[in-house]
Amino acid sequence: MKHPQVNGSSDPSRWLAVGQSSDRDARTAGELAAAQALIADDARLLLVFCSHSYDLGELLAAINARSGGVPLIGCSTAGEIATDGPGDAGVVVTALGGPGFAATTASAANASADLRAAGASVARSASGGDGHPHRVLVLLTDGLAGDQQEIVRGAYGVVGASVPLVGGCAGDALEMRATYQLHGDRVLSNAVVGAALSSEAPLGIGVRHGWGRVGEPVVVTRSAENRVYLLNDRPALDVYLERLDPPSDARSDPAAFTRFALTHPLGLSGRSGEDHVRFVGEANFEDGSLGFIAEVPQGGLAWFMEGDDGSVLAATGAACDDALALLDGAPPLGLIAFDCIARRGVLGDAGISTEVRRVAQSAGGAPVAGFYTYGEIARTHGQSGFHNQTLVVLAVS
Repeated sequence: MKHPQVNGSSDPSRWLAVGQSSDRDARTAGELAAAQALIADDARLLLVFCSHSYDLGELLAAINARSGGVPLIGCSTAGEIATDGPGDAGVVVTALGGPGFAATTASAANASADLRAAGASVARSASGGDGHPHRVLVLLTDGLAGDQQEIVRGAYGVVGASVPLVGGCAGDALEMRATYQLHGDRVLSNAVVGAALSSEAPLGIGVRHGWGRVGEPVVVTRSAENRVYLLNDRPALDVYLERLDPPSDARSDPAAFTRFALTHPLGLSGRSGEDHVRFVGEANFEDGSLGFIAEVPQGGLAWFMEGDDGSVLAATGAACDDALALLDGAPPLGLIAFDCIARRGVLGDAGISTEVRRVAQSAGGAPVAGFYTYGEIARTHGQSGFHNQTLVVLAVS
């Protein structure tokens, strides 16, 4: 079957296409985006990234009516990414099709009750033998549900080192109230959804953040799960404020603190020498503790970090290059980006447009899709695979 290349890229056995709409009516937006993405009648998987402001049930109904029930996962966002640039309050649909792809999907509700079990359940339910040699497990999670590294550990415990993990945490446009995960025709919250995708051709993952260390390291002298109480045996918030000297309102106003923290994360030293970045999500002004979206281990070394538009954009190009290098010379059918909302805070509106253009240039004319996340998943080696304030790129060939 010959596949058209309008809105997408194709190979004799595989194709990838992206549709986008910013129409405010959920059914209209879903119909328009799905119609653009479904360029052939043998789609194997749909990825849906959308604003939480839609009636998500109506949106899914329109997409599923158009696709005829193609396996689907997705989530709400803090902004959407498509080939033409970044957007807000819209929907982006990515379709992967042809006999050279295979996909199975799964979901786990009430994830916060046991995050590791939720990750394991999705990995177990989505896995299956299909004969294609190149595989990846795409995970979309509720970043407000607790320590996201536990989800990665659970999935890794099932699929092991042979299957890379990639994905991101759903958003709600920085309202930080509730995010949504999509599976088939179901709208979930406090959930993990996943798709085991396999391909006849290589898949590549690139991971870069663009942040640099500021000053001397600190020791995490008291922490529990995703909360840090003491740094260098002093209240963590006091040390953070002294080292980084934020504006006065960030010293007493929770919202102002979070805005400042978006561009001043904490770096944890990894075994490979690369820093794992942790978003400082909030501060407790009474007990002086700091809250994170993932675990910060007690006893480890940490650094305060910062970046600028130059360093963040350099990381964008490097992440794309890393992902494309793993395609063994094959041209990409498309790039899927999981980009932290904090990086958007550094770049601003003009900068994120520049960033998406750089991703599109790396794609060489192939379509681009993605979303702004509350955290990113990329495990290519070892058990660690959850990131904050990082760009993760999945290259599909």
